[in-house]
Amino acid sequence: MSTRIEELSILELQALMDAGKLSSGELVLHLMERVSKLDKAGPRINSVLEINPDAYHIALALDHERSLGLKRGPLHGIPVLIKDNIDTGDKMHTTAGSLAIANNIAKEDAFVVQKLRESGAVIFGKANMTEWANFMTKGMPNGYSSRGGQVLNPYGPGIFDVGGSSSGSGAAVAAGFATVALGTETSGSILSPANENSVVGIKPTVGLVSRSGVIPIAFSQDTVGPLARTVTDAAIVLEAIAGVDLKDPSTRLSADRIPTKYASFLREDALKNARIGVSFEYFKRVLNESLQKLFIKAIEGMQEAGAIIIDDISFPPSEVEWDYNILIYEFKVGLNNYLINSNPNNRVRSLADVIEFNRNNREKCLKYGQYYLLEAERTSGTLTEWEYVKSRRNGLDYAQKKGINQTMEKYNLDAIITPGPMGAYIPAKAGYPSINVPCGYGDQNQPFGITFTSRAFEEPKLISLAYSFEQAMAARKAPEI
Repeated sequence: MSTRIEELSILELQALMDAGKLSSGELVLHLMERVSKLDKAGPRINSVLEINPDAYHIALALDHERSLGLKRGPLHGIPVLIKDNIDTGDKMHTTAGSLAIANNIAKEDAFVVQKLRESGAVIFGKANMTEWANFMTKGMPNGYSSRGGQVLNPYGPGIFDVGGSSSGSGAAVAAGFATVALGTETSGSILSPANENSVVGIKPTVGLVSRSGVIPIAFSQDTVGPLARTVTDAAIVLEAIAGVDLKDPSTRLSADRIPTKYASFLREDALKNARIGVSFEYFKRVLNESLQKLFIKAIEGMQEAGAIIIDDISFPPSEVEWDYNILIYEFKVGLNNYLINSNPNNRVRSLADVIEFNRNNREKCLKYGQYYLLEAERTSGTLTEWEYVKSRRNGLDYAQKKGINQTMEKYNLDAIITPGPMGAYIPAKAGYPSINVPCGYGDQNQPFGITFTSRAFEEPKLISLAYSFEQAMAARKAPEI
């Protein structure tokens, strides 16, 4: 078996398994060995919380199906890592990185996990994450949780930010501990770790992918999406998890908007004549000189591929002050609902219980405090406060109508690009899709990517553009760990 088997794409792995040169069982064992030697020892990336005890036997069963000619699709036998805030109805825990619910074992699979199993994927394990999806407190490092400790960036362990909150998912895929992974995003939590770990991250339209069985922050912004080493792999996973779930009313919006195959939009020439709006809002204010050069190089690469660059767009709208009120008010409602319906053996049944547990275990649980938990608990939990309603209306108005929609219509754009995950809060508040794609490395090998954003349910267009960009730049390289 190649020592670089962990870097192969889904389609390359399928070709080997179809030819009898590799089995899913062998692949699972190989990844388990890498996790043991490199994630829990060696550089100690610390991206994987636990391996599914059933993973190897699931893989063997899928190998047997393949031997009988019963291949379910491109994910058949492929190991998928699941972020620790997504329920798996097996022997693993779902804790959102918190010791307060460290013993929580879900009663059933989240809808997205169920769909992955049906597609033939091997649920490989749970990924570490920023505690409570980075909505616990101010000043807590990306990738830290009281349950799992600190996730490190495989391109510069202890040097580069690992991104949050799907940090374990991003780092594990980058380091070759899993073929692909699921993350969740409320505001930047897929795009950020994708950017920092030089992988592809798709943040879908809210309503394209179910959130039932996912520990929430804000139901108006939460979504589940893939992290992968290529746009193709990310598209394959998105295809598997998208769909209508009666337990998640938002997905009814997608009933007639999901294409048969997202992989069918992987067009190498998609950038030709595509109108791309460029936002320089964060260019000099946030990016160092080496990353500025990479962003310019990415724009030039798109132009060489035939894109029409419109570089004077005003984005985001400057007349609004953005706030976290939606998250503050919706978190209590969503978390209380999740906990009260969780495994009856859980003693922690509310946000108030979480806060009290943390206080009683201050040394382990409150290294950085719990500012946002306390702020959320002070709300009524009824969503009737004017501060919330005003922020909800303003967020939709300025992110959708006066933000992405107005900008794209004014300049007749196919997509807007921003450096790294900068400005991710705009499509987050709008509920619109984005894709982050690697475009190179800055000083000291720091990963950097660009984010493509468009309107609701325009994932096919974004996948086409991202794939075309990826093929033109061929930027990603594996970390040396």
